[in-house]
Amino acid sequence: MRHFGPPERPEYLEQLRPEMVRIVSTLLDQVRDQRQIDFVERFAYPLPVTVIGRILGVPREDEPKFHVWAEAIAEGVAAQTDAQRRQRDQAWSDLNQYMAGLVERHRELPGDDLLSRMATDTGPDGRMADPYLVATAALLLFAGHETTVNLLGNGMLTLLRHPAILERLRNEPDLIPSAVEELLRYEPPVQFLPNRTTLDEIALAGTTIPKGVLVTLALAAGNRDPARFPDPDRFDPERRDNEHLGFGSGIHSCFGAPLARMETQIALSELVRRLEQPRLVVDPPPYRPSPSLRGPEHLLIEVDGVRESQEHLAHHAQR
Repeated sequence: MRHFGPPERPEYLEQLRPEMVRIVSTLLDQVRDQRQIDFVERFAYPLPVTVIGRILGVPREDEPKFHVWAEAIAEGVAAQTDAQRRQRDQAWSDLNQYMAGLVERHRELPGDDLLSRMATDTGPDGRMADPYLVATAALLLFAGHETTVNLLGNGMLTLLRHPAILERLRNEPDLIPSAVEELLRYEPPVQFLPNRTTLDEIALAGTTIPKGVLVTLALAAGNRDPARFPDPDRFDPERRDNEHLGFGSGIHSCFGAPLARMETQIALSELVRRLEQPRLVVDPPPYRPSPSLRGPEHLLIEVDGVRESQEHLAHHAQR
C-alpha cells in the first residue's frame, strides 16, 4: 500500500481525480454524435483500463495484448475443465512474462508510477523479490480493471432498470456515493470466490465446516441475506448500515477499493448528467462467460443525445 495511498501517500488518489474526470469527459465526447452505444465497449472497459495503466505505468498501446490475457484469466477464475485451466494458466504465464519485461524497463528508467516505485523500492523492508514483484504487478493490472468494468456495466444496467432513481441521481448528485455502495451490494462485480481454504474447524449456522477444506464464498448471496439487509432484493440508494461484501472483508479487503469507488462516483456523476433519456436496447444483455466475475459482455443503450461537458459549457459561458 505504501506507494498507492495511506499512510505514506494519502494525497495520491485525490491527485488523480482531475485526470479521471478528463478521461470520463473524453470518452463521453467521443460518442456525442451517436444515438446507440455499446456502453461496455465505449465506456465501462476503456475507463478503468486507461486509469490503471496510468497508475502502473503500462503503455496504452499494449492494451490489445493484455486484453486477450485478461479475458482468458477472467473466464478461468472458476474453471471447470482441464482445457479452461490450461488456457487460464497460459494467460497468467504470458501476462507475467510481459510484466517482467516492463518491471525491468521501469527499474532502468523509473518514472512516477507504481511499477517504478515498487521496482526501485528503498523502504525499510527492502524490495520485493522479482518473482513476487512480477506476480503482484500482473495481479494489479488484471484486478485493477476487470472488476471495475463489471461494476460500471452492472451499475448502468441497474440504473436503467430503475429510471426514477437515475433521474433522482441527476437532480441529487450528493446521493451518488451511497448509490455506488448500494450497487456494490445489489449487483457486485465479484459474485463468488472459489479459492478459500479453512485454517481451522468452523461452526456456522448449525453446521461444522472441517479444517483444511476448500470453501466457496458466495459474496452476492451474502449481500442479499435477509437476516442482514432489510428488503434485500430492493435497490435502495439511501440504504443505511450498508456493510456489503462488494470489496471482500477482513484481510481479504480489496486493495483498490478507494480507486474503484472514486472512478465509479466520477463516472456516474457525468453519465447521469450528460446522457439524455438513456434506455436499454436489449434486456437482459449478453453476459460475460465467467459466473464469478459477473457483468454484461455488451450493454447496448439508446440515447436522445449526449450533453456537453462542464468544461465546454464553462468555455462557452466565458465567450
